[in-house]
Amino acid sequence: MSRTNTAPARPRAAADGGTNRWVVLVVLCVSLLVVALDATILHVAIPSLTEDLRPSSTSLLWIVDAYPLICASLLILFGTLGDRVGRRRILLLGYALFGIASAVAALATEPSVLIGARVLLGVGGAMIMPATLSILRAVFPDRRERATAIGIWTAVAAIGAATGPVLGGFLVENYWWGSVFLINIPLMALILPLGRRLLPESRGAADGPWDVLGALMAAAGVLGCVLGVKRAGAGEPLLALPTAGPLLLGATLLVLFVRRQRRRPHPLIDMRLFSRAAFTTSVGCIVLAMLALVGLQLIAVQYLQLVLGLSPLETGLRLLPLTFAAMAAGATGSYTLRRIGPRRMVGWGFVLTAAAVLLLTFMGQHDRPLLLTVGFVLLGFGLQTTLFSAYESMLSEAPQRSAGAAASIGETSYQLGAGMGTALLGSVMNAAYAPGLAAVPGVPAEASRAAANSLGEAYQVAGQLGGAAGGALHQAARHAFVNGLHITLFVSAGLLLLGAAMARRLPRVMECPVDPEETVSAGVPEAEPPVLSKPALSEAALPKPAGSGAALSGASPSEAAGSEPVRSVPVPSRPTGAVRSSEPSEARELAVPSEPRVPATREAIEPAGSGRPAH
Repeated sequence: MSRTNTAPARPRAAADGGTNRWVVLVVLCVSLLVVALDATILHVAIPSLTEDLRPSSTSLLWIVDAYPLICASLLILFGTLGDRVGRRRILLLGYALFGIASAVAALATEPSVLIGARVLLGVGGAMIMPATLSILRAVFPDRRERATAIGIWTAVAAIGAATGPVLGGFLVENYWWGSVFLINIPLMALILPLGRRLLPESRGAADGPWDVLGALMAAAGVLGCVLGVKRAGAGEPLLALPTAGPLLLGATLLVLFVRRQRRRPHPLIDMRLFSRAAFTTSVGCIVLAMLALVGLQLIAVQYLQLVLGLSPLETGLRLLPLTFAAMAAGATGSYTLRRIGPRRMVGWGFVLTAAAVLLLTFMGQHDRPLLLTVGFVLLGFGLQTTLFSAYESMLSEAPQRSAGAAASIGETSYQLGAGMGTALLGSVMNAAYAPGLAAVPGVPAEASRAAANSLGEAYQVAGQLGGAAGGALHQAARHAFVNGLHITLFVSAGLLLLGAAMARRLPRVMECPVDPEETVSAGVPEAEPPVLSKPALSEAALPKPAGSGAALSGASPSEAAGSEPVRSVPVPSRPTGAVRSSEPSEARELAVPSEPRVPATREAIEPAGSGRPAH
């Protein structure tokens, strides 16, 4: 009797011991921190950069947007490529490219050079982001440990995004705008050799050729959708050709990509993942959570700087409570998930975030530090709770062979949610803000139309007018912005409550089944079954040692995709109370030569990559 291992490259020794797994997690989190920082750190450097390089309005737009656009469009390509050629290999190449691109960006003297460097940063980010999550999936086969690791991983992402403006403000005030890129170089110089030494190599399904055409279709489709959404968020008409064209083209390519994957015997992405309610719901919750977070963050930054008059550094410090709350949510996420389950955790996370958003509607034209601090703490804790549980549920629903594809889907939904949040909530804000400046006494109609574009431009127009008319326009713009902010917050709260309703499709409890591929990869002898300690019992009768995974269900590991058939004995009906397996139902047979048994504890089957036989 033989088996074909779908992950032929056994993880290296770094993942073997329980302690070393956490060292691997540290390296992965540093990787993610750099990528998350680069997504937001440039925003506060825009005024200094504009004064130095003098880019046109179009060039400035591409300097800001090139990184997220390229990164989002290439996530699926590099996530699925890592499944084929090795996730560690893709990650290390991403490190090198990210460091080189950061040096070019820091020393750029022309806008075109900076745009090209931002494109390369996007490519490097797309290589790093899905690889970190898919390696994490392989290194932590036990779901309870993996939940803790994902909690830390998502907290680091929140830290990077939130501290980017603070660090950027400090660097720009004390050095020059290029320093926001230069800090990436020593970090990459550190984690590149560490990653090469410590990170385990892992692969997924390697059957059949890699679908190059499909990968390019996915990249172009996501690029078109994100570009169209960003143009809509910038205020361009939705039906205008620069907005509608990329959207329609991107959506068409993505539809064709899905049809192509369904027909291919060895697809880049197994579309059967989306038939699992937990996987699809988790992806939708990530989109909604990011939609609320990014839109609210942009509006909050404008409110703090333009209405309250805070500096960029002071604005970043005001947002730190959100970061600390996100860290707390990540640190306690694994415990909370085990206690209340994915459904309640995601649902109540959305509800808590909606409550925080409604609390922030009491913001006015004057500073209320206590209100803002409480609102940001609730907002950070609620959103991080939601994102943690959604990512954990999505990744646990995907088999190990598809970890790269699943990670790329999660990261793409993250990027799409961010773009849609900017577009949707930005459009709501503009629609609510502009009417308040339509008829300001003493202000010409042309000046009113210019002031309606943004609060910053309204201040400029008011300064040019001067006198009573300028003062009236200034006050009207502040009042209109605060009113628009309140309407936008109400819309955001409605979307968050929609996410809470969507979360009802998630599992009620945190299930910890055996992943069949991890069992096969664990070094279990092929010619004999694992030694089993007790006959099949109900879950209530199975002993659960402290720190171990949940009791294994009566359903046994299925054969990996593409493996040879094995002799099997049908499994008897599962006792009442057994944990339901989340693996596909088409191959649930137990390969044993005699009576069917299940392991009583986790020790019966070693984690993937241990290289030790069961005992």
